[in-house]
Amino acid sequence: MRSRFYSLKLTLLCIVVFILQVHIRGFTELFLLNKQALYGEWWRFVTAIFLHGSLSHLISNLFALALFGFILESIVGSKKFLALFFVSGIGANLVAVHFYGASLGASGAIYGIIGALAILRPLMLVWAFGMPLPMIVAAFFWAMLDVAGLFVPSNIGHVAHLSGMAFGFVFGFVWLKKKRKLSRKHALLRSRREMEIPESYMRAWEERYLR
Repeated sequence: MRSRFYSLKLTLLCIVVFILQVHIRGFTELFLLNKQALYGEWWRFVTAIFLHGSLSHLISNLFALALFGFILESIVGSKKFLALFFVSGIGANLVAVHFYGASLGASGAIYGIIGALAILRPLMLVWAFGMPLPMIVAAFFWAMLDVAGLFVPSNIGHVAHLSGMAFGFVFGFVWLKKKRKLSRKHALLRSRREMEIPESYMRAWEERYLR
């Protein structure tokens, strides 16, 4: 399965966008997610994914995107990875717009990647909370932190995180189901080929016993 390195290209795109945010006045306000997205400015659901509020926000998100994104892309392929990234990111924004006056960042899409990996590679060890943890356990703790964060005022989009992770879970389950179905189909075809008797053997048997 050939990788197109979309995870790394998206990381680079976020860096370029952040440079534009820093140097162009009004750039962030034009593309961030706010209530205007519900009244015709639909592009904000997409463009807000690539905006970041600070350098630390950018670095933390892009580290996760480059690492987890590259792993997931190598598992499911570049096209499916890209589809998950945008479905999770846009889906998270469609939910978040009803909870926040304004928001930005790739966190919803990244949590979608984390959710998918928690299903597809649950026992993969990752460094989280100062220790190595299985992916499924780390994802659970990250989710619980966001659930707790719903009740504590902050500048973190906990709703977007949880929404993105939910999309990732769904993607993971669907992908696993299709993969298992395809594996069973291939196994059945192999067993049928193994049971087939070559025509040359049949003819030799007919010539020897039916004549």
